[in-house]
Amino acid sequence: MKYWPASLAARTAVLLLGGLLVTQVGGLSLYSLDRAEMLNSAQESELSRQIVTIYRSQVLARPEHRANLIDQSRFNVAMTVRLTGDQPAVALPMAPAALQRRLRSDMQMTPLPPSLRPRTILVHSDARQERIVVVLQLPEGQWLQADMTLLPIWPWHSSAFLPTFAVMSLVATLLTLWAVQRLIRPVGTLAAAAEALGRDVNAPPLPESGPAELALAAAAFNTMAARIRRFVDDRTFLLTAIGHDLRTPITRLRLRAEDVEDDEQRRRMIGDLDELEATISATLAFGRDATLAEPATKLDFAALVTTVLHEAGDARPLLDPAAIAFDGPSQLAVIARPVAMKRALTNLVANALNYGGSAHATLQPPAGGMVTLHIDDAGPGIGPEDLERVFLPFLRLEASRNRETGGVGLGLPIARNILRAHGGDVVLVRRPGGGLRASVTLPA
Repeated sequence: MKYWPASLAARTAVLLLGGLLVTQVGGLSLYSLDRAEMLNSAQESELSRQIVTIYRSQVLARPEHRANLIDQSRFNVAMTVRLTGDQPAVALPMAPAALQRRLRSDMQMTPLPPSLRPRTILVHSDARQERIVVVLQLPEGQWLQADMTLLPIWPWHSSAFLPTFAVMSLVATLLTLWAVQRLIRPVGTLAAAAEALGRDVNAPPLPESGPAELALAAAAFNTMAARIRRFVDDRTFLLTAIGHDLRTPITRLRLRAEDVEDDEQRRRMIGDLDELEATISATLAFGRDATLAEPATKLDFAALVTTVLHEAGDARPLLDPAAIAFDGPSQLAVIARPVAMKRALTNLVANALNYGGSAHATLQPPAGGMVTLHIDDAGPGIGPEDLERVFLPFLRLEASRNRETGGVGLGLPIARNILRAHGGDVVLVRRPGGGLRASVTLPA
């Protein structure tokens, strides 16, 4: 739905607050209706008591004193009482049966002999029972009429209702938000731990505390992380062990190749051995990068990029100085592992120079919590289908990579692994004017 919140915490809070609001409104409504009914009943009881009192005083008084007695009476409710000889005409319908029964019951309980009790009792009222007219016939035939106006009773008519409702709603909202945040927080912690594990398999484990369900989930996550870490360690160890063990036979083959009398064959054999040794060295470096636990520190990323560019230029004295350029701020601090970050940048710059002939680095100021570095080259580029494939280990695209460069297909995978371990990434995009752009992102 369009206005349905996306986060679990917001959805839970909305549902709980909606349920609390409905429950609170329903409870207050029942309370208000009961209160109104109780007040109406109290008013009706007071009216009935007043009428019984008036009738008793009239029926016990002498006929000549009855009019004066009415004038001297004080009533607790708005009431007009008059004594007439004929039956008064009342322009109101008969009152509900419950009200009539109440008045008759109170009259029956009055300690009067049967001869003094009213001969006729008529009760009239309007639709809202805000005006009630009671007509009683005395034993002598006179008629006593009591015209009463009741105070209107509304279910919500209370000066404390709105403040009470507002305070209760505020307290319920604050408690609900606090409870939701407290209950949903482990889910965010689990998501952050999964994100950290995706960047670094050596990320610290989750604390296995809290409610039983959350502790069980944390334990399962830690078990999964340990298995992934063991799998990666076993694979890396196997890779580096094979590379290390191959160095000895390569050295023996190199010594034997020196004894070959045919110069052309000796040159080819030594060239193949050099390429094989370069591959093994890159493999060992890949393994070291996967197992190295270098501490992160604050460093000047702009200075590191310029250092890598200068070292790349020094290693290629015949390269046109204009082929290497830097554009960006002179200083920009980031938290990173210096040796690993320098290796990643070195691989990216070397890749641009080896296969693109140039390396133009553009460092952008932080935006959205991320630092962006573009490394552009002017080479032939690669096809769109290969922009992700080149990050696979030991993959070389022969159309643009050749053996003379010494590449073994580990430069870009190493760079991406290092950058992702820092919480960033690197992607390749085709430049509109030709060549490739390596876009590096890092947390600011």
